[in-house]
Amino acid sequence: MGVLDTGLTRGFDEFYNYAGAAVSRPQNVSKNAVRRAVAQQWGKFATRVSNTFAHSDFLFRASLHPLLTPIWTRSIHYKGHTQNSVDDLMGYLQAQHANKNRKPLFTFLNLMGAHTPYRPPQEFIKQHARDIWDDKQAYAFMRQFNADAARWASPVSDPLSAFEQAVLDGFYTAEVAHQDAQLGRLLRYLESSGKLDNTMVIIAADHGEGHGDHLFFGHSFVVYQELVHVPLIIRAPNMPNKRVNTPVSTRRIFHTALETANITPPLAEDDPNGDIHALSLARATNGIPDTEGGMAFAEAFPPNTLLNVIKHRNPAHVEHFRLKLIRRGVYRHDHKLATVGDSIEAMFNIAQDPHEQHNVAHENPHIAIQLHAQLQQFVRQAESRQADTPQFGREDETVLENLRALGYIE
Repeated sequence: MGVLDTGLTRGFDEFYNYAGAAVSRPQNVSKNAVRRAVAQQWGKFATRVSNTFAHSDFLFRASLHPLLTPIWTRSIHYKGHTQNSVDDLMGYLQAQHANKNRKPLFTFLNLMGAHTPYRPPQEFIKQHARDIWDDKQAYAFMRQFNADAARWASPVSDPLSAFEQAVLDGFYTAEVAHQDAQLGRLLRYLESSGKLDNTMVIIAADHGEGHGDHLFFGHSFVVYQELVHVPLIIRAPNMPNKRVNTPVSTRRIFHTALETANITPPLAEDDPNGDIHALSLARATNGIPDTEGGMAFAEAFPPNTLLNVIKHRNPAHVEHFRLKLIRRGVYRHDHKLATVGDSIEAMFNIAQDPHEQHNVAHENPHIAIQLHAQLQQFVRQAESRQADTPQFGREDETVLENLRALGYIE
């Protein structure tokens, strides 16, 4: 998020960036005026350079060369810095808690450490991937994989070997465990400071990661479970402890947070997102029927930058895997339907087949047709509301292009 200008910094009173060539931290505010001015100009320059690389097919592909990838992924803090982020947030919260005139605070912490390239601390590899932690071949494979950035999101013709799969999954698990340990420090601080009982904590992910599952890597192009079935943990005052087994959408975090904070969104009465009480996930914990009928939707737009890389790396894959088309998914009860373009790609019984290996669309055509119709209706309704949604101004065309390049918008 910090490497490209995506416009996602809007709406915050304060925003600190730990990724990219121009890192900003709370202590930077205390610098003298000259140092702040230099840092500001450097930040603008670094952003322009990043945007140039993102929109130049040649420069972007050149940056993915195995000799260059290890350099820029380290030098521009590509994955941010989790420990610094958590340290600074605890310090920031401590200062806020000491302020007698403080107001209610919303804080968003984005941890990027579970992204590729995988370089978890040694102790986490030893703890969570014991079979490979001292295997030289495993480290050689990971060095090769980490250096080949074009491979991180490119589909393949053949699956990984059992050894390669174990190494990749092991390093990823260790990376996630490292993030979890850092997040644990933050939660322990909130508990020891006595603020946890007056704080709503939401832990979620915006995507999972493919490691050759269904021949796809990374977190683009598809809506398989390994990408869209993400963790969601909510702890809030007066919210009961309960594990919810039915599918829910992370978009309803919006409604849940507003309801808990007793805030009414500035939306029209007929806006489907306006009824925060009906869409709050608190309903899922207290047995009240879900107004969306237990349905959830997923969507994946093709990221332009990665699509161009694959066109040069293996052009046949673009058509074979239908990478130019939007993929969508709809959940209802035990079934999940996946579409590519306007066509049904597959349907799975997630309860019996969580890894989506057996397509049951032909065995249950009536369910597939019904889910497809509901998905199409949802898309039509969403597209009809786009005209009423405030649009970015002309000065934000670069931001829109960046969002398309990342696959965030169509």
